[in-house]
Amino acid sequence: MAKEKAISAPEDTDPAGGGLSYKDAGVDIDAGNDLVSAIAPIAKSTTRSGVASNLGGFGAMFDLKAAGFKDPVLVAGTDGVGTKLMIAGAAERHDTIGIDLVAMCANDLVVQGAEPLFFLDYFATDKLDVKTGRVIIEGIAEGCRQAGCALIGGETAEMPGLYAPGDYDLAGFCVGAVERDGILTGADVREGDVILGLGSDGLHSNGFSLVRRVVEHAGADYAAPAPFDAEVSLGESLLTPTRMYVKSCLTAVRAGGVHALAHITGGGLVENLPRVLPANLGAVIDGAAWPVPTVFHWLQSAGNIAPDEMLRTFNCGIGMAVVVDAGRAKALGQVLTEAGEAVWVIGRIEPVDGAETVTIVNGEAAWRS
Repeated sequence: MAKEKAISAPEDTDPAGGGLSYKDAGVDIDAGNDLVSAIAPIAKSTTRSGVASNLGGFGAMFDLKAAGFKDPVLVAGTDGVGTKLMIAGAAERHDTIGIDLVAMCANDLVVQGAEPLFFLDYFATDKLDVKTGRVIIEGIAEGCRQAGCALIGGETAEMPGLYAPGDYDLAGFCVGAVERDGILTGADVREGDVILGLGSDGLHSNGFSLVRRVVEHAGADYAAPAPFDAEVSLGESLLTPTRMYVKSCLTAVRAGGVHALAHITGGGLVENLPRVLPANLGAVIDGAAWPVPTVFHWLQSAGNIAPDEMLRTFNCGIGMAVVVDAGRAKALGQVLTEAGEAVWVIGRIEPVDGAETVTIVNGEAAWRS
């Protein structure tokens, strides 16, 4: 998705003859053009109503009216994948990391009731490998399809000297919209509301600096079978992509009775739920209400990590918290289940008097095998 257009570059000049070229400095414009050509049909496969420009222009356009909005408010978010990229490099597997990128952004938009509309990516590396770049962008496109948004632009940058050979970084930018009268702010949350937890697909994209320390401490091998799942390698298991909650959560919101959503990322339930709770209200979470996936049990045991540290670093099996009207909890649980989610009642909203807005009971019990 480079901004560069396909151009006719002069032949490389021999430095001994007195001239240098951009390619001599480590930047291959032709490789960038090749990647743009390779990914154009991939990006086109994500198109949706409202897209009003083609890939390759200086800017991308989106028509909100054509997308069906009447009185929209835009919601935007940006994120990256963090050091999970280092595990992708170590495992030499790059096909799912793009899904992580989109999910980390799109899941943040849906918590405000917004429908993701379009996505732009930033891919930076030391030296562009067209084959690897295409695999990464294919993953981003798959993430966009899962979220229902269009991949309408981005940037690819070669920066020799800034990145070590083989290293790369990814960032993403997602824009969505919600009708003004449908914005979720958390203001409707009230005492007695039920908290539904939606199951995660593992680690998602947070806490990987600690994950890598545990792997190193345990002397584990990314290519070997996972200590907690012999059917896949450790690298494959850790690279399981972030679950996309967009379509299921929008379905629930449109069904009525959803008062707030919280994407459970870095900080876990303890730090993310308070972001959507009004003053003087808190959450009481039953830590034994859902099965903690085996990857978290292995990390906790292999790293001798305290349960409280696990709960404030990782999602520990709950990737999205849905605060709902108590009278609608059963019906909304069914809606979410039919949309493909694993759903548990994990807590309730109660008044609080003090700084601690999330209390987890049975937290220790959740880690007993």
